[in-house]
Amino acid sequence: MTVEELELRVKKLSMRSTTAKMNLHDLSEELPTDWQKIPEVAAETFEVFKELAAMRKALKDARKANA
Repeated sequence: MTVEELELRVKKLSMRSTTAKMNLHDLSEELPTDWQKIPEVAAETFEVFKELAAMRKALKDARKANA
């Protein structure tokens, strides 16, 4: 991937991570309603942030390689 492609991917993942974070926050505010959804929403949030961290690292490494 090029630096530009990685930047775009990080931007999209950042938006997804914000949405996931808000979904988790909203769920927590509605407790005890829908408490059964905690594992699913938490897992989705975890995966998005995991992927975002990996893409940020890849972008940082790509920028270093191009410098």
